[in-house]
Amino acid sequence: MKSLFKSISILTLAFFTIVSCSKDDIEPIGTSDKNNVSLEFDNLMGGQKIVLGSTTAKNAAGEDFTVTTLNYYVSNVSLKKVDGSTVDFKNQYFLVRQADATTLIQSLKDVPAADYKEVTFTIGVDSVKSISPVEERTGVLDPAGFSDDGMYWSWNSGYIFMKLEGTSSAVAANAAGVRKYQYHVGGFGGRTSVTPNNLRTVTLSLPSTMTVRKSIAPTIHFVADVTKVFSGTTTLKLADAPVIMSPALATPIANNYKNMFVVDHVHND
Repeated sequence: MKSLFKSISILTLAFFTIVSCSKDDIEPIGTSDKNNVSLEFDNLMGGQKIVLGSTTAKNAAGEDFTVTTLNYYVSNVSLKKVDGSTVDFKNQYFLVRQADATTLIQSLKDVPAADYKEVTFTIGVDSVKSISPVEERTGVLDPAGFSDDGMYWSWNSGYIFMKLEGTSSAVAANAAGVRKYQYHVGGFGGRTSVTPNNLRTVTLSLPSTMTVRKSIAPTIHFVADVTKVFSGTTTLKLADAPVIMSPALATPIANNYKNMFVVDHVHND
């Protein structure tokens, strides 16, 4: 009997030791501790992975479509802590390009160690940066450096916030026999006069607490469903307008695509 009680006591002690250790295992927050947070973008068409020029889906109007180009800017990321305070990252700009797998995971740098519950970001390039001297717009914001990718309108002096191109049987064939659609969305509100403002802000709750520590660099895994570009505030039909490049005409697209993002999960490692 004594042996039995001894065994139970040892097991009980071991259990509480494990529980205690698991609670204390989270690294304490140092005053100046920082780390990077990976922003992973998984672009889908409905539930399908996008294979450019191949994957086919249907939009809300029942039109089939493929995607040959999908690019978008993400900027002005803000993270909300569990205590309700926020941390803003104003000078980090990211260009996500489906054709370049290296751009599907971006690094948000120098995030203060804390526990976070919400993420906010802008789709596009804000007005302040858009009108800043060109020498201050480097990297993915360099108009010359990314001219081949067509994410800057030289004629309109502004960035294309989102570019979606592909084919659809609902679209009339062009001279080359290709049934192509093109959605190019831009417009930051104007510099010297008021123009359409298609900057859109996305705020998403994290499904679990994101833990940033000196030795913990987590990942936020976003899923973006391209089919939602065609529905939401307005149902868009490719047959009606296969080519949209005017900021004024692109506003319904911007209103729709702000809702195509969700946070699938968070990796705390």
